[in-house]
Amino acid sequence: MPLEVARVPVLSDNYVWLLHDSESCETVVIDPAVAEPVLAEAGRRHWQITQIWNTHWHPDHIGGNQAIKAATGCEVTAPAAEAARIPTLDRAVAEGDIVCLGDHEACVLEVPAHTAGHIAYHLPDAGLIFVGDTLFAMGCGRLFEGTPAQMHANMQRLAKLPPDTLVYCAHEYTLANGRFALTVEPDNLALTERMAEVEALRARGIPTVPTTIALERDTNPFMRAASVEELAARRAAKDAF
Repeated sequence: MPLEVARVPVLSDNYVWLLHDSESCETVVIDPAVAEPVLAEAGRRHWQITQIWNTHWHPDHIGGNQAIKAATGCEVTAPAAEAARIPTLDRAVAEGDIVCLGDHEACVLEVPAHTAGHIAYHLPDAGLIFVGDTLFAMGCGRLFEGTPAQMHANMQRLAKLPPDTLVYCAHEYTLANGRFALTVEPDNLALTERMAEVEALRARGIPTVPTTIALERDTNPFMRAASVEELAARRAAKDAF
C-alpha cells in the first residue's frame, strides 16, 4: 500500500505532517510545532509514532519533540548542522544520508538559506518531499541565516524534481504568497487561474497544501527567478509586501 499522509493544523498557520507506512505500522512526524494535537491525531488513527523528522531548528518546528518523544519513545532525526540547537536529537543527518520509514527511503537534501542547516526529506519512490520552510506554495522562506545565492540554488535544485512530486511545506501561506506573486507576474495566466482556485479554497477554510513541483515551476516567482539578483530583489520586495 502507498504511504498515507495526514495533516495536523496547529498554531496560527503551521502544518505538522504524519507520514504512515501501513506495512511496517510505523509513523513519522515531520516538524511538530506542538505535541498534543499530533498525539491526538495519531491516536485517533491508531498510528504508532516511531520517528520525528525535523527540517530545521526553529521552535515552531521542534517545539513538540520532547513531549512526543517522552510519550512514544520515538527517534528524532534532524540536521547535523543544527544539532546544538535541537536538544532532543538522536540521529544527525546531512546531504545524501538516507532515513527509512519501513521499506521506504527518504534522501536528505541540504537546502540552507532560511536557516544555515535546513534540510528536506525526499522520498523519490513515493513522489513526496517535505521541505519545511524552504519552498512554499508560490513562495520561499525568509533568508534568516542564508543568502539569496543559496535560496536560488535551492529553487533550481527543487525545480528539477519530477513535476508530479507532491511538496509538503510547513505553513499555510499560499494566499499571501499568491497576492505577491501577482505583483511580479500579473500577466501569468497559470498564476491568475491558480489564485482564483486558492481564493475559493481558503474562503471555505480548505488547505492549499500540498502543492506540486509542476505548479511551482509555473507560478512561483522565486522558483521562476532567472538569476540570484532577481531572486534577491523579489525576496526583498516580499519582505516589505
